[in-house]
Amino acid sequence: MIRMLLRVLGHEYAQPVRRTVALMTATAVLEGLSCALLVPVLRALFGNTPADVRPWLIAFGAAVAVYAVLRYISDLSGFRAGTTLLRGMYHRLGDHLARLPIGWYGAGRVGEVSVLASRGLLAAMSVIAHLLAPFISACVTPLTIVVVMLAVDWRMGLAALVAVPVVAAIQVRTGRSMAATDAERHERDHEATARVIEFLQAQPVLRAGGRTGERFQLLDDSLREVQRASRRSTLSALPGALGLTLTVQAMFTVLLVLGAFLALGGNIGAAEILAILVLAARCADPLQSLAEFGGKLRGARFELARLDTVLRTEPLTEPPEPVQPVSYDLEFESVTFRHGDRIVFDDVSLSVPQGQRLAVVGPSGAGKSTLLQLLARFYDVDAGAVRVGGVDVRGISTEVLMAQIAIVFQDVYLFEGTIEENVRLGRPEAGVAEVRAVATAARLDEVIERLPDGLATQVGEGGALLSGGERLRVSIARALLKNAPVVLLDEVTSALDPVNEAAVHEGIERLMAGRTVVMVAHRMRTVRRADRVVFLDGGRIVEEGSHDELLRRGGRYADFWSISMTPVASE
Repeated sequence: MIRMLLRVLGHEYAQPVRRTVALMTATAVLEGLSCALLVPVLRALFGNTPADVRPWLIAFGAAVAVYAVLRYISDLSGFRAGTTLLRGMYHRLGDHLARLPIGWYGAGRVGEVSVLASRGLLAAMSVIAHLLAPFISACVTPLTIVVVMLAVDWRMGLAALVAVPVVAAIQVRTGRSMAATDAERHERDHEATARVIEFLQAQPVLRAGGRTGERFQLLDDSLREVQRASRRSTLSALPGALGLTLTVQAMFTVLLVLGAFLALGGNIGAAEILAILVLAARCADPLQSLAEFGGKLRGARFELARLDTVLRTEPLTEPPEPVQPVSYDLEFESVTFRHGDRIVFDDVSLSVPQGQRLAVVGPSGAGKSTLLQLLARFYDVDAGAVRVGGVDVRGISTEVLMAQIAIVFQDVYLFEGTIEENVRLGRPEAGVAEVRAVATAARLDEVIERLPDGLATQVGEGGALLSGGERLRVSIARALLKNAPVVLLDEVTSALDPVNEAAVHEGIERLMAGRTVVMVAHRMRTVRRADRVVFLDGGRIVEEGSHDELLRRGGRYADFWSISMTPVASE
């Protein structure tokens, strides 16, 4: 587990942990050695001159004092290392997640990462602050005491040493038997949590359909499965805890019987027997606590394994010698891209000259949004190349590439904060006048005027306090403030009411002016303003040309146009 912990921490943070582990180990050894001083203390007390015990008592007291100071320092080091590493690991995890391909964030992944970044990371780092010191003490101190026993009397020491592999075997066997039940319990906990969230979110639908009774049953079933999994986990841990207790008691009994036999035979003195039994009793508590620590460490190890899996996921590579593009034309050259087992693009080539607008049209699932994501390097292509200004996006640093691109998606996410703070994400150093100017250009000023706090209005988590059209205007204002030379638009008006659609279209026109634009659209008003149109289907470009040319050809685009325009022929 220590190896996994060091691997998860990485080279930067592993060294403090090594120092802390070394300090805790030295403290545990000193604890065992201080107990060894009980042997001369008892010898003196049971000897002919009990007064000789004074120097040994002073030495014992000094050793205990040194141990207490060292224990305080090692525990404090553990707490400090834990809190420091927790802060550092949040940064490391966040930096790593920011470099992972967007495709990695599949269904359920966001919730999993949320739990991992909160409860999981806290549990993993609590090993250093709370579990490492007592666990090392429970392992190292008894071993040190056994070595002391061997020095006092090899026969008694050897009898105690026999218990070591037995205790180790019990711990290993318990860990293996608990692994499956721990995994099952975690899965049941995850499922129950999902059921609770589903039950809360689906209340309007459930009540409208009169299905609340059935949904309660599903939730109850899930919670009962959690209870059964917890019971199985407890029963799996019982043999290990019982076996450990019996082993410790058996070891103590064997030492007592062997000591009595040796004492009656005159092979060892009563003081030595008493000292060894005291030492054996000192071993009992930490050994029995191994069962408790073992369960906590298994839980922490499970979280560490999940954290390790995330951190070992390969991020998008950064170029060793990044290139700065000097122009802003876009190009797909023989691009092939697979998402799982599905081929999204198969040998696709297209180009967008600088300052022109390309509209991407096609049926659902044709790969329109994926085309934008490849341009922004949310994924890497499997074959071919995606270029910006003639430079492969894999040869441009992520920071530079993102500085050249402004993206407006249909599903806008706003961070919890004010409208102004969300607009400033486009360019944090912008002045208030610039923020107000882009708000006006995006028709966001109309929204701000209606709100009592204006730009300082809180948007809520994800922008929940604003409507879809209002969130989209914030996103357009943010893109305008960024003032990037390349603009990517993803079906931004497909779900808007007529009023918001007109306002958003006006903002989009200002955003597209003088820039290289790739837009995915279903609404034909935007498509007609494009310089060129490509029709995607089946992972290939089926048709390509201007809007009027494609209509004259009477092909797939013309059919698509006809179907799209039928409900709004007056347009």
